[in-house]
This record gives sequence, C-alpha cells and structure tokens, in this order.
Amino acid sequence: MPQRPETTSFHTLLAALGAAAEPTRLRLLALLSEAELTVTELVTILGQSQPRISRHLKLLVEAGLVERHREGAWAFFFIAPGSAAAALVRDILARLPAEDETRTADQVRLAEVRRARAEQAARYFAAHAANWDELRALHLPEERVEAVIADLIGEAPLHAVLDLGTGTGRMLELLAPHASRAVGVDQSPQMLALARARLEKAGLRNVQLRQGDIYALPVERDFYDLVIIHQVLHYLDEPARAVREAARALRPSGRLLIVDFAPHAEESLRELHAHRRLGFSDDEVAGLMQDAGLEFIERRDLVPNRKEGGKLTVSLWLGRDRRIISDPLPLTSREFA
Repeated sequence: MPQRPETTSFHTLLAALGAAAEPTRLRLLALLSEAELTVTELVTILGQSQPRISRHLKLLVEAGLVERHREGAWAFFFIAPGSAAAALVRDILARLPAEDETRTADQVRLAEVRRARAEQAARYFAAHAANWDELRALHLPEERVEAVIADLIGEAPLHAVLDLGTGTGRMLELLAPHASRAVGVDQSPQMLALARARLEKAGLRNVQLRQGDIYALPVERDFYDLVIIHQVLHYLDEPARAVREAARALRPSGRLLIVDFAPHAEESLRELHAHRRLGFSDDEVAGLMQDAGLEFIERRDLVPNRKEGGKLTVSLWLGRDRRIISDPLPLTSREFA
C-alpha cells in the first residue's frame, strides 16, 4: 500500500502553490533543489538584478518553500527540508522534462558557477600545498586536536580507515599505525604528492592514496569502520552531500568523525583562504549526520586558552552507522591490491 504523503493546511498549500507559480521563482526552486546558493550566485545564473532576485527569494521564504541561513556577510538559500509544501514543489519539479530548454540553460550556468568555485579552491590548494600544515597551525595547536581525536577513536584496532580531503596526509600518519588498512582521498595532485612523501618517510605500508572527488568517492561502499573529515567541510559548497557520501563508505556500526570550526565571524578567511563556510553549529552537524542516516554520538569543543588568543574554536563531532554487525570483517588479499 503506497505511503500517504504528509498533509498540510489549505492556507499553507495555497500559499506554496502561489509562490511557486511564477517563472523566475520556479527557476529559483529548481536551482535550490540542486545546490545551496547565495544571492550573488543566483544573480549570475539567472541574469537578473540583485533586488529582483532578493524579492523573489523573500516570497519563497515566506511561503515556507525556501530557508535562509546567514553566515557573516553571506546568506545561503536552500529548499526547506522536511516541509510538506517543499515536498510538493519537489514533486512538481520532478515532472519537468530533462530536455526543458529553460531548466537546461540554468543548469549549464549552475555548472559554471560550481566549476568557478572548484577552480578557485584548486588554485588555493596548489599555491599553499607546501606550507599547508603551517596554515592549519594558525588556528589551534594540532597536538590539542589530535589528542582529542585519539581519545574519541579509542584504542581498539581499526579494520579500515578512510581520510577524506587527506591534504598532506597527517591524519593518515596518525591513524594508519592503528589500522589494518588506511585510504586517503584528495582532489589535489599537489597535496597527494606531499602526502605520499610524508607517508613513505614514516614507513607506512598499509596506506593507499587516491585522487578523487569527495562527492563521488573512488572507494568501497559499506567497508570502513572509521571515516574522518578533518578541516574540509568549510571549503565545500555542498557539505551535506559530502557527509552522505562519507556515510555510504561506512560499514555497519562504523563511525564518522568530523573536525571543523565552530561558528565564527572571520570574513577574511573567505578571501584569503577560500573558506566557503564560517564554521558549523552543533545542530547543523547533527542534522547533516541524521540526514545521512547516522546516529549523532558525541561532540567535543576545543576553545582557545589565553595564550592562544585570536584562534578559532575547533569542534569534533562523532557519529555512527545505525546498522549492526555481529562479526568482524577480515581483510582479504584483494583489498590490498
């Protein structure tokens, strides 16, 4: 028997349909169903003025179809999650043919915006690869963060570890000695070259490095008992998508550890260091994990002390795959190939 869709009031439904029934607003909804975007990016894609786009977004927010998240000087817009009215709009959008001329043109420009973001980040990482660890040290001392990582993970041997956005390979250097197998994924060849040199110097032979997209990981599904995303999410335009992809790599009862900044107001990090997001709140990360099918377990905050004035608070969030497995998964020779 088909599941009955969530119901909503006549007034709410009428307001939602009225808000969606306008060409520009329908185009906005189609775009926001695919990506979290700023007003500037929507202006670029639609080729309309900023005041006009802002007025349309205001109506969509008031109708409960779109949510707005302000972060410093930027505001991000996205389709309202869990809204019955927004679910109806998604059903409407799903009926648009793939070859629709207007939507296709918008998607082409959306791809251009995404490509520009990716190129900006790639240039940044290529330029700073050699001194990446020093840049990270501008925040909190890594020893403090690494001590909490070790405490959260515990001393039990690990089957397989996956490090997403591995950078210079420091997390692999820290965790691989406790694992049968460790894999690091990064999109930057320059970063991977540094990671490879570092891991070879450390004599770690159970590590593999792979170039790949964090949104489409080149790794096994349902396999890793620990996935770590260390100081990566704030560079991404779609953190929820990355967390969902990380969750797919977890074996039953596997754990996901996210290390990133608590919310802050250092706008300079956007321009100087290509940060897309200015930290994440507890509710936001818990929501990301829940939407990915994970159980949120624990959070730790590392607040700068007086000697570390001006640094940013680092937060660590631990989640677990809800599935249960009774027997350990042995590594096979194929998995080392």
